[in-house]
Amino acid sequence: MAEVLFYHLQRQPVEAVLPGLLLRSLERGWRVVVEAGDEQRMAALDDHLWTFSDDSFLPHGSAREPDIASQPVALVCEPGNPNNANVRFLVHGARAPDDLSGWKRVVLMFDGADEAALSAAREDWRKVKALGADATYWQQNDQGRWEKKA
Repeated sequence: MAEVLFYHLQRQPVEAVLPGLLLRSLERGWRVVVEAGDEQRMAALDDHLWTFSDDSFLPHGSAREPDIASQPVALVCEPGNPNNANVRFLVHGARAPDDLSGWKRVVLMFDGADEAALSAAREDWRKVKALGADATYWQQNDQGRWEKKA
C-alpha cells in the first residue's frame, strides 16, 4: 500500500515547492505522475517546469504529448499512470485516488489559504486512512523546512 503524504502549503505556492520535490524523486530513481485538477492548471504547470530555474532541468511531458510514456515526469489532469510511475503528486484540486495499489508514494499538496482545498484535504485524509494507508501530514516551518505534524 502506498505511503500518503499531505503537504499543507502555507508559506509558498505549489509552483515554488513542487519542482524541488520532483527533482528529489528523480534523484531516487522514481518515475512520477503529477495530476493537476484541470487542463488549464496542467498546462500552466508544464510551462512553469521549463522555466522554474536557470540552472536546473526537469525532464517532463504532458498527457497531450505522444511520447508521454517515455517521460520520467508525466503531467496529467485525470487518473491513470501513462509513464509507469511509482509516485503520484496531486496538486491544484486533484483528489486522492480510490485505489492506492501500485503506488509507492502519493503526495497530496493543498493550499492552506483556500477553505475548499482544506476541506477536500480533510476528506482525502479520512479516505486514505479508511483504505488503511500510512498517511502523514507535513507543514513548513519558519525556515521553509518541512516538519511532520501527524
